[in-house]
Amino acid sequence: MIIFDAHLDLAWNAIDWNRDLRLNCEQIRKLESDAGLTDKGRCCNTVTFPDLRRGKVVIFIATLLPRLLRIGAMPAIQRYASMPAAYGAGYGQLAYYRGLEQEGLLRQIKDAKGLDTHVRQWKEDENSQTLPLGYILSMEGADCILRPDQVQEWFDAGLRIVGPAHYGVSPYAHGTGTEGGLFERGPELLREMERVGMILDVTHLSDQSFDEAIEIYGGPLLASHHNNRTLVPNQRQLSDEQTKKLIARGAVIGHALDIWMMHPNYIRGETKVNIPLEKICDHIDRVCQMAGNAKHAAIGTDLDGGFGREQSPHDLDTIADLQRIPDMLRKRGYSEPAVEEIMHGNWVRFFRDTWKKQVDSAAEGRVER
Repeated sequence: MIIFDAHLDLAWNAIDWNRDLRLNCEQIRKLESDAGLTDKGRCCNTVTFPDLRRGKVVIFIATLLPRLLRIGAMPAIQRYASMPAAYGAGYGQLAYYRGLEQEGLLRQIKDAKGLDTHVRQWKEDENSQTLPLGYILSMEGADCILRPDQVQEWFDAGLRIVGPAHYGVSPYAHGTGTEGGLFERGPELLREMERVGMILDVTHLSDQSFDEAIEIYGGPLLASHHNNRTLVPNQRQLSDEQTKKLIARGAVIGHALDIWMMHPNYIRGETKVNIPLEKICDHIDRVCQMAGNAKHAAIGTDLDGGFGREQSPHDLDTIADLQRIPDMLRKRGYSEPAVEEIMHGNWVRFFRDTWKKQVDSAAEGRVER
């Protein structure tokens, strides 16, 4: 079964962590071990292009992740002293994806036609060693959008999704670990996103920012990598109320494999407990139960999002192990069509419907609000 993963920080791994993702995980682990690298996440990565292909993760949302420096707030991620520097880094990460396209390893997907072609080709030849992997471009934290009116420039460059904030605050909104809403330019950013057809990712928004954003923004919403707050209490997770609001708006929610988001009271670097991959099915099932169907739950692993095997399910070696999730869902009573929806169909339907609706609206000379 082909898989759609809604959140992978590939360019960040390749550029900031200096990993050649054309190698497999075992090769990168050995290179980092031989180099004596001991930082968190080193020598235990889980995502490379060969391992994506081996696990039939043939389509994914790939991020741009250039963050502004904020003292004391995850300096390994948040490193740029100015928005123009983040802007430059964002285009550098985009160039990485374009370079892989020139090698034939990747294919950027920007519209419904390209999506349908890509999915059809992979379903016809699931074991292909030559078909490119497909990516939809997203921006995690809007730090490199210099002004709201620059959204059009980024859309023209191929960007299709924006999450306005990440950890801490962005120039536009409060994010994970903070309390507060949108900043002065936040509403303008959202209105410009809606105008051009940019999709809003609510992941990492603070609770107040979440409420304000979905009130202002009338376009398509998604949550690329979230788990459930009732099962794992933390502001980083979606509350049941937020989940219901997303379901009502037709959103899809991707579920993440960072184990501190899978197990309650888990403290990164301290908790010593084995969390199995199957635990993610609890979070998937909760969304399905609230929706009354399997049309809003999906996968958004966030694997190698600043961590490796040390903070992943203990029985996951690489991202190829996602192929074990379908059997876990079947054992819980999910039908084959429902399993396919969760593993790839919901994301494919979401993007196809969103992009076709935008084309129809443009043809009618209007943008729905």
